[in-house]
Amino acid sequence: MTQIESPKVVKKKLFSPIWLLPVVALILGAWLGVKSIKESGIEIVIHFPSAAGIDIGKTLVKYQGLTVGKVSDIGIDDDLKGVNVKVVMDYRADPFLNKNTLFWLVKPKASITGVEGLDTLFSGNYIAIQPGDGRSATEFEAQREAPAILPGSEGIMVELKSPKLGSIDVGSPVFFRQVPVGSVVSYRLDGNKQIIISAFVQEQYTHLVHKDSRFWNVSGLKIDASFSGIKVNTESIASILAGGISFDNGSETEKAQNGDTYTLFQDEQTAIGGITFTLSTDSAEDISEGTSIVYRGITVGNIDKKQLNEQTVLLSARVEHQYKNLITPDSRFWLSGAELSLKTIKNVGRLITGSVINVLPGTQAPAEQMQFELAKQAPDLLNDAKLILNLVADSHSGISNGAQVRYKQLPIGQVLSVNLSDDFAHVEYQIEILPEFKNLVTEGSFFVPESALSIDASLDGVQVATRDLTTMLEGAISLVPAKNKTLVQSNSTLLLHESIAVAKSLSAQQQMMTLQLNSIDGADLVEGSPIYYKKMQIGAVSKVNWQADTDRFLIAINIDKKFKPLIKPNTLFWRNSAVKIKADLSGVDIDVSPLKGAINGGITLGHLDGKTNSEAQADLMLYDSEELALMQAKVIELTLPVSAKVAAKTAIRYQGHQIGEISQVKLEPTLTSLKAKAYLYGAYAEHFSRADSEYFIVDAQISLAGISAPETLLTGPYIGVIPGKNNNTSKQFVAQLHARLDANIAANALRFQLTSKQLGSLKVGTPLFFRGINIGQIDGYRLADSGVDITLFAHVEPEYAHLVNTSSQFWNASGIKIDVGLFSGAKVETQSLETILAGGIAIATRDVTNEANTLSENDRIILHDKMAEEWAQWQPEQTK
Repeated sequence: MTQIESPKVVKKKLFSPIWLLPVVALILGAWLGVKSIKESGIEIVIHFPSAAGIDIGKTLVKYQGLTVGKVSDIGIDDDLKGVNVKVVMDYRADPFLNKNTLFWLVKPKASITGVEGLDTLFSGNYIAIQPGDGRSATEFEAQREAPAILPGSEGIMVELKSPKLGSIDVGSPVFFRQVPVGSVVSYRLDGNKQIIISAFVQEQYTHLVHKDSRFWNVSGLKIDASFSGIKVNTESIASILAGGISFDNGSETEKAQNGDTYTLFQDEQTAIGGITFTLSTDSAEDISEGTSIVYRGITVGNIDKKQLNEQTVLLSARVEHQYKNLITPDSRFWLSGAELSLKTIKNVGRLITGSVINVLPGTQAPAEQMQFELAKQAPDLLNDAKLILNLVADSHSGISNGAQVRYKQLPIGQVLSVNLSDDFAHVEYQIEILPEFKNLVTEGSFFVPESALSIDASLDGVQVATRDLTTMLEGAISLVPAKNKTLVQSNSTLLLHESIAVAKSLSAQQQMMTLQLNSIDGADLVEGSPIYYKKMQIGAVSKVNWQADTDRFLIAINIDKKFKPLIKPNTLFWRNSAVKIKADLSGVDIDVSPLKGAINGGITLGHLDGKTNSEAQADLMLYDSEELALMQAKVIELTLPVSAKVAAKTAIRYQGHQIGEISQVKLEPTLTSLKAKAYLYGAYAEHFSRADSEYFIVDAQISLAGISAPETLLTGPYIGVIPGKNNNTSKQFVAQLHARLDANIAANALRFQLTSKQLGSLKVGTPLFFRGINIGQIDGYRLADSGVDITLFAHVEPEYAHLVNTSSQFWNASGIKIDVGLFSGAKVETQSLETILAGGIAIATRDVTNEANTLSENDRIILHDKMAEEWAQWQPEQTK
């Protein structure tokens, strides 16, 4: 019979994958369209005065060498005043197209100062861009010249004021010690009397320009012709042709900032030499330009210019740099000419050379602008009495009668006499000070002798100073004034110190605060050893004293008073290490101290974070290292057996934890013991400085039972300690060769005594075994007074105390016991390998422990030589 197959029903798919292709194509096309629009570029218009050097499709727009656009079209503007250049900019330049963005044409330019745009000879002219700020823009006005500071240029811009421009031009170099460090970028008129010159200094040289720097014109040649010869001075060929500016770095106090303004002087001498001021007078008949300004016969300056004021004549005067200290707000000036009379004839030469202006120095601080009245005669002050003083010195300094007394190398008096004191202990100098300089000598002032040749050699270098021939032949004395305003009376006695260094040291000490540091040794310090805070010197060691009664050192230090805020309750001091090396898995860290501190020793000041230094400020501790200082370590003294093998840096440990270290060890004069000074770390000092604390030496002990303290075979012996319980503290302890026998025995351990006829291989530390388990040990032994037996002191640990009572039997399980009989044969008895090598005592207990059969510390139990057979059968049901 034919079977008819049933039809299969197939459901039609609602969505075919082929439809994904047009969707993907649509998305891809939209993305390409958006990308094409986005990257099509941004069209902008730049207005140039002319199209010279610009080509459509060729001229590029560049930013620091990177092409960011191209010229697409050029057209004439509506006003016929230039051309509009259309540029298609890269779409990524959109953030830089703002209102203050600058464009200019770069083309080759050659001048005396150099060649610009040299790269355009090969690549053609291009338009440069300097991004600016402001709102977005598409129309720009091109710059006629490149900006003063080009993109990528870093430095500072300063403004120089000058009454005339001279040969200075844009591009003129700016020199520092004949090295070009910048250039002139622009200049402009400021009113009708002066010119403002903008000068740019490159970034690597900005540190040379300070607030008080001086700038001067070095353009062209400077020729100085006189009887001594002809001197020609110039900076470089470029400055001869194109002008130039030079400057000094001033006093290096505060660095210049952008926009700072300076005066441009006509030459170097005017810039850095001398001081200018104004004199006023009713009549200037005997005064002309060039009239000398004289101090005690020495020409110190001259008159530069005369000009008529409403009622007076103003004289512009200048004093040379080396004499500028003569001019202060209270200086006095008067006109002096030739004096001819029947009695005297003075200054006849002035009949030919003309009158001069004399100056009487003042004592006040200099001011920026000073104006003086020119008197017609000398002030009455010159007729005052001179100030007579006595100077006292420890030794004669080679100063003779008539030697000058000076202040800032200016003569203010002279030496009248040199004599020994009445007791021959000192040298006394009598000096006179001129009336006009009386105000310089105040209470606290002192004097120092000058040396014709002075050599100062130190780690900072070698300095050689020389004086004039007069100083070499006669000597001289310099005044070091004090800040006190109280004047010294005539015939007073002042000090004449050995040198200016001693004088400065004394003056500096007056500005110092003094502290005393307590140290266990001299710390390799000497007088003058530096004190640092964060590697900056803030003081020095003034004295190191040894205290014989305590065998310790008191170190006096001086710290500048301006650092007084550093002295707080949490202040610490520690010794400097010349080189500190810290090595670990992360690398090696090497910290080198300053050279002066490494050679002379040094001290560092630091602070505890959030803590208070426990030492009293009057007795501060000088720690051996920064680590000990931050740990607030306490110093103790240990007396050790002479055989102790300990040295500096030996650790002090408690239960394996280091709680201190030995600082120094020395042999006592008696040769019977060692004295060690040690530090206990501050966190542990309270527990281990109690009077009943016990110190002992831990060294490796090798025996058949094993090795105790094996780590000391590598590290060497260390000091062990048991904390005390007494509330009294001490700084002196005696260390024993070994720890106390019961030092580590628990307080509730079961203690008792064993008696034996022979000691055999038993010793301190011999273990007690119960069924092969170590439950105690022998703590000590002694021979009875009668000499009949030996008493062994033993204990059982608290957790095993219930296993031992008066019914317990003890026997010596040490070694191997062999029993040989004629008929019974040989019998060998032994315990564990440990008892064979190191000995041991075995225990068997018959009864359960109760209150009636508990052992006490004075109970004496016989120690048998061997075990009885029935003991092995005892199995009491012990309950703990």
